[in-house]
Amino acid sequence: MYKLLAKLNKALLPSFTKQGLDPIKAKNWQKVVIAYRYWVTVNSLD
Repeated sequence: MYKLLAKLNKALLPSFTKQGLDPIKAKNWQKVVIAYRYWVTVNSLD
């Protein structure tokens, strides 16, 4: 299930690292997206 979510995240959600976003200067909604993508990635690796 997490592998499917990871593929959807890659296709649908923006990649802030490619945009060069500094996590300290990120807005709250951007931090939520970063945290969600991290959580899905970590769980898909198990």
